[in-house]
Amino acid sequence: MAEFTKTMTIGEILRTNPNVAPILMEAGMHCLGCPSAQGESLEEAAMVHGMDADELLAKMNAL
Repeated sequence: MAEFTKTMTIGEILRTNPNVAPILMEAGMHCLGCPSAQGESLEEAAMVHGMDADELLAKMNAL
């Protein structure tokens, strides 16, 4: 499976591997299906939610 990057949108990430949804939800990103998620990069979403994008990436890429 391809490794996730900070520049991927939340929508791309979920289409690539829906199993990361619980990681994002646990981190506080509860609007995974909202329109913003389709165009917002992981880095942008992490910044908006006050999270560390690198920490999220490490958890997601460990799947």
